[in-house]
Amino acid sequence: MTTTLPATVRTQAYIDGTFVDAEGGATFDNLSPATGQVLNKVAAASEADVDTAVAAARRAFDGGAWSKIAPAERKAVLLKFADLIEQNTTELALIDSIDAGKPITDCEQLDIPDVVLTIRWYAEAIDKVFGKVSPTGADNLGFIVREPAGVVGVVVPWNFPSNTLSWKIGPALAAGNSIVVKPAELSPLSALRYAELATEAGIPDGVFNVVPGLGHIAGKALGLHGDVDVVTFTGSTEVGRMFLKYAADSNLKQVALEMGGKSPQIVFADMRDELQSVAEDLAGAAFWNGGQNCSAGSRILVHNSIKDDFVKLIADLAASRKVGDPLDRETEIGPLIEASARERVLRYVEDAKSAGAKVFGGERILDETGGFFVSPAVIDEVEPSAAVVREEVFGPVVAVLGFESEDEAIALANDTVYGLAANVWTRDINVALRVARSVRAGTVAVNGFSEGDISTPFGGFGLSGFGGHDKGVEAFDQYSELKTIWVTLH
Repeated sequence: MTTTLPATVRTQAYIDGTFVDAEGGATFDNLSPATGQVLNKVAAASEADVDTAVAAARRAFDGGAWSKIAPAERKAVLLKFADLIEQNTTELALIDSIDAGKPITDCEQLDIPDVVLTIRWYAEAIDKVFGKVSPTGADNLGFIVREPAGVVGVVVPWNFPSNTLSWKIGPALAAGNSIVVKPAELSPLSALRYAELATEAGIPDGVFNVVPGLGHIAGKALGLHGDVDVVTFTGSTEVGRMFLKYAADSNLKQVALEMGGKSPQIVFADMRDELQSVAEDLAGAAFWNGGQNCSAGSRILVHNSIKDDFVKLIADLAASRKVGDPLDRETEIGPLIEASARERVLRYVEDAKSAGAKVFGGERILDETGGFFVSPAVIDEVEPSAAVVREEVFGPVVAVLGFESEDEAIALANDTVYGLAANVWTRDINVALRVARSVRAGTVAVNGFSEGDISTPFGGFGLSGFGGHDKGVEAFDQYSELKTIWVTLH
């Protein structure tokens, strides 16, 4: 399998507009998920390095070269940034495919175009998001204005290193903030290239900083830093809890969390004649990016009258998925991100088998590559209390449960600590709307797996997160402060 990264890839930290070594030249090994071999050694930022980056971000923010310029000027620079990203699509897609094990076609056709769209959308929104004038008597004038929050810590996951980054830096930069990005140590490379392109586009030095490193060092330092005003985090619920503690133990910075999910996909009996297309959609929902997606449709609830037919269809679709080299354009599922992820996924599958479930797929494969590959799994005849039904597997594994009534389907869907996304399949608009309103999830799609588009906010209920949303104009809320200016007229 090919693991040759583009010559443009840099591995140092990016602070105040330049690449720098981490303190003491410290590095960590960055492994290829497809081969298990070391791709390169990446700067391991220390607490001191994070402090340097935050100081640079604060100087840039206070200096006003970005935070205080006219919105139209920020808009022009961000549009140029988007253009540069688009011009470097092939390179950025290759970086993410090799670094994160993502199929190259997904990176080229979905991920990087989404980044371009996101940056452009927020650039265009800059001069279209207004403050307010409050209703007052003749003796007063009340302004309600938005101001940039200041220094924003951006902590992103390894599964969508480009998309998730753009959802956060787009509105954060558009609002006038300076940012310090902590990319995931499992896929740190593309964030560094985006920072370099941002400087080329005209974003001032110190506004866009990147501190790669280990979570318990660099991530913790960012969370505890007293001069960081906001932390936006996407990742596991476990780490999200840590950022809340870091905020409580430091300056009570605002924390926005987007975390795990166990998304229900509900298929009603009236979809019998369209079951093939439903199965194809839900196979995509379950196995896209190898199931390494917080909104993956990993829990399928199917009316008992069509359940057996559905299981056969989706099991056949799972078996037909090509698993392999992420740089092979026919590959549909790449490797899992690391060896421990593969072992965790296989453990869930084996536990389900031991409990009497019927399992299709879910095997360790392609060991000769050295990579971390698992065939997609469909699990049937499983209890709602089983771990594979209740816990986030984060791999190509879907559990199928049956139901008899609408009320039972809603109860099963809500029987979870998470609440990120859901999907309802029915041709009855009344059923669709009743269920969509009853399911506790931040996004409920009807008749097709979707997270919405850039215009719709994305966030969850329960242990899936709170404190802010990615996407939509609502994303500006977490990167800005509301200020009331009250004028007494004489």
